[in-house]
Amino acid sequence: MGLKISAFFPAHNEEANIETLTRKTAKVLSEICDDYEVIIVNDGSKDRTKEIAESLSKENPKIRLINHEVNKGYGAAVKSGLYGAKLEWVFFTDGDGQFDVNEIKELAKYTSEADFIAGYRIKRADSFMRKLNAFMWGSMVKLLFRFKVRDVDCAFKLFKKEIIDRAKPEAEGAMISTELLAKANKMGYRIKEVGVHHYPRTAGTQTGAKLKVILRAFKELFKLYKRIK
Repeated sequence: MGLKISAFFPAHNEEANIETLTRKTAKVLSEICDDYEVIIVNDGSKDRTKEIAESLSKENPKIRLINHEVNKGYGAAVKSGLYGAKLEWVFFTDGDGQFDVNEIKELAKYTSEADFIAGYRIKRADSFMRKLNAFMWGSMVKLLFRFKVRDVDCAFKLFKKEIIDRAKPEAEGAMISTELLAKANKMGYRIKEVGVHHYPRTAGTQTGAKLKVILRAFKELFKLYKRIK
């Protein structure tokens, strides 16, 4: 039986990126899947992101929109995508176009030997401060939860939907990837890492380094640690 993949991406004010990303994702999945869907999670965008997503969904029935009327934040948008996915495998990336979705094919090669295929950025195209924050965060969560993944928050992951069903992720902030990996590891799922390319953002604005986002992540980190331990 062939692959069946639900792919989604959170999008906040990504009018310059979302159409190209959606079309390319649908094309890639049509080449490797028996069935697929592409979900755009519009997280309270104030630009034309929602309008573009609606137009794409009318054009292709395998494309659909999950809409947040107000901005709930990255983790909440990822959570909506996770719970909205319907097919056997779930893939997600960011809506900013910093990854090449054609590399889904590289992750899909390992679906017969792993349950959770986690991309890692071969060379991260971000500022020094973002890379430093990521290194410190990644080092801490790997120490706390005792899993070995070199790029915890890389937004290029493919995993079985049953992991979502069993893990029941709760994080609403930037902790969502850590929670998924920590719970999948604790439940004994096979995790495989695959290197993927990362490109500079060409349009839109990054939001992940805001102090409010970082503080929320730490709060959720310690709540998760108490639950898992």
